[in-house]
Amino acid sequence: MKKWRWMAAVALSFLIAFFIIAAFIYTPEEEPSTESKDSQNTAETIPAQEEQREAEEDEQESEAEEGKLSEGLREVFTSVIESARDVFIKDDLDIVAIGDSLTQGVGDSTENGGYIGILEETFNANPNTETLNITNYGKRGNRTDQMLERMEDEEIANSLREADLILITIGANDVMKVVKNNFTNLNYQDFVEEQDGYENRMRDIFSRIQELNPDAPVYLVGLYNPFNQYFTNIPELGKIMGDWNEISRRVTDDYEQATFIPIRDLFEGNEEELLWEEDLFHPNERGYKKMAERVLQYIREDIEQ
Repeated sequence: MKKWRWMAAVALSFLIAFFIIAAFIYTPEEEPSTESKDSQNTAETIPAQEEQREAEEDEQESEAEEGKLSEGLREVFTSVIESARDVFIKDDLDIVAIGDSLTQGVGDSTENGGYIGILEETFNANPNTETLNITNYGKRGNRTDQMLERMEDEEIANSLREADLILITIGANDVMKVVKNNFTNLNYQDFVEEQDGYENRMRDIFSRIQELNPDAPVYLVGLYNPFNQYFTNIPELGKIMGDWNEISRRVTDDYEQATFIPIRDLFEGNEEELLWEEDLFHPNERGYKKMAERVLQYIREDIEQ
């Protein structure tokens, strides 16, 4: 009976989440109504003087919004920059970031590139930095199998081969694939059955990186639980993300050049503040700032002179 209740709760919760996300992605354009056409005809009769006044008001509002955005950017960068101000970064440092939407920076409304963009801004603002290059190969929706395929691309392989340091985010879409494939009859065992395949693909990723570049340190950023505050009636979802993180940590422990960076603790209890309001799954700029701070703590030793 408990199993069926859990399955029903999971299915209902993900059904709600599915339609919320679908609403953001697939909302069709509405046909103009008769009322809107009448409004348009009325607007065309507004005197030129009134149109000019409205244009000036729009311009003022736009300038105010830009001011708010600039203030927000300063807030995001200030603490990260302060923490890196005394770091003397190695000359000609090449960093390669690869992975999913968290590497791409989806959810960062400043369009600055998420945690990778914040790190780049931080390094460029550092008076001790001379030359540093970050190449970003993040791609929204990437799973471990897709990332493995992309690593065979000549451009990406060459970048990884020449990198001084490699950053990775991957795994969340592997979890979501299980949800998608078992949406109408989801249970915890479905995730357990996928763990061996996930671990094998993670090992293939690190083995491939080791073949391409046995010297560069590799950092794998862990997963957080985006379901934490929305599906508190399904504690197994938290365990699932914990299982995936444990697999990732176990894999990195077996490769001398690899390190696991936990971030789940940064988001727990702070989801409303740190998640992007458009989908409540990706980090917003403040969430990415937290990630950047944590990543900087871990990679500092490898980027300092």
